[in-house]
Amino acid sequence: MKLSEVLYETGAVYSPEDGDIEIRGITNDSRKVKEGYLFVAVRGYASDGHSYIGKAIEKGAAAVLCEKAPEAHGVFAVAENSRAAEAVAAANFYGRPADRIKMIGVTGTNGKTTVTNLIKCVIEECTGAKVGLIGTNRNMIGSEERPAERTTPDSIELTELLSEMADAGCEYCVMEVSSHALFLDRVKAITFEVGAFTNLTEDHLDFHKTMEAYAEAKSRLFDLCRHAVINLDDDYTGFMLERADCPVFTFSTVRDDAGLTAKDIRLKPDGILFRCLAGLEIITVKLGIPGMFSVYNALAAMSVAIVLGIDAKAAATALSHCKGVMGRAEVVETGRDFTVIIDYAHTPDALSNILRTVRGFAKGRVVLLFGCGGDRDRDKRPIMGTIAGRLADYVYVTSDNPRTERPMDIINQITAGMKNTRAAYEVIENRREAIAAAVRSAQPGDVVILAGKGHETYQIIGTEKRHFDEREVLREILGE
Repeated sequence: MKLSEVLYETGAVYSPEDGDIEIRGITNDSRKVKEGYLFVAVRGYASDGHSYIGKAIEKGAAAVLCEKAPEAHGVFAVAENSRAAEAVAAANFYGRPADRIKMIGVTGTNGKTTVTNLIKCVIEECTGAKVGLIGTNRNMIGSEERPAERTTPDSIELTELLSEMADAGCEYCVMEVSSHALFLDRVKAITFEVGAFTNLTEDHLDFHKTMEAYAEAKSRLFDLCRHAVINLDDDYTGFMLERADCPVFTFSTVRDDAGLTAKDIRLKPDGILFRCLAGLEIITVKLGIPGMFSVYNALAAMSVAIVLGIDAKAAATALSHCKGVMGRAEVVETGRDFTVIIDYAHTPDALSNILRTVRGFAKGRVVLLFGCGGDRDRDKRPIMGTIAGRLADYVYVTSDNPRTERPMDIINQITAGMKNTRAAYEVIENRREAIAAAVRSAQPGDVVILAGKGHETYQIIGTEKRHFDEREVLREILGE
């Protein structure tokens, strides 16, 4: 593909006398540059891609897309924002694959992974179409599973994956859209058929600094959508409605003016059951994932399906066949007289949700094991400690992904919030030892919640990613 075609609508300027050279690939990683590639120099938070322009040229880069051209020999295309230009250039290079697929984006603090999986399940059952999935747990091309490194891949990886989906016959792609991806223009070149908002609670303030800035980043999804689906019960609903300059479909558990309203909600240990008011129609909805949050997740998935033209009753029937997601209220078989649940809860709201859900059906004690991630939002640590102390009967405070922070510094910030709360607690820094202690002290009827890791099968200690799968750890401990 010619350089002029790759740079179409990127806003980048380069000298025509350099000629319209052929581009054979595109990357923002100088280590992946090959002969004839376009190297994109992006200013990151840990490093600046402009520092690697020389290495990229040495490795055979045919041209460089950057914000400031160095005084060196080469073909340089200069853009005001190389990260935004990268998204458009990648879309051009891969033939605009998002235009060949109906794109559905889901954003919000909690529920994105479950909602995207539910939407995929509903579309597949109701239409028979092949559906792609991009998210925190995994990426999927139909039934073919791919590993996922982060919630929303960078724009080049994302576009390459969408190209594979389109070539494989996917008619739809459902993806989680993180606030980072929206703020950093990773999805700038995508037009979403539907964009859905689940909720907004405290998270990622290490990056966004304020809740207002966090909400603004989330709301950018609606600038890219033909239709919006919005949770009418959230504190930030008004903020999102003001910024959605497209047709909006809403859902609620309390407001009858919503497009979908849940009534007669029954929360059970093995799932949820409710009646759904859709216009003048009343539909029974059943989902085999427990918790009030599952009602909202089901409503979000049904709302998206309706906007896509799927019959509401058919969507509800499909939901009754959908399975839970790994690491989201995941019940682990132990063969014992107590229950172990693994959940990804790593925000105050998510921790409160899983604790309240379990307290609704636990016959014995609610035992919580959790920590907080290092190099991330520090303000939420004492808040989560307070929630744990108020809603659990016994708490094991341990390490999560400490990264470059000292684990005990994180733990001390958590326990500061546990003072004057109801629960007894114990500090065990080593997560495996903490799990062993929680399991060995479990009594008949207890529910032990391992919170924070969810689907993750690793721990990040320092800069090293170490294998750590809580399911394997549980099997080993139970075997002992």
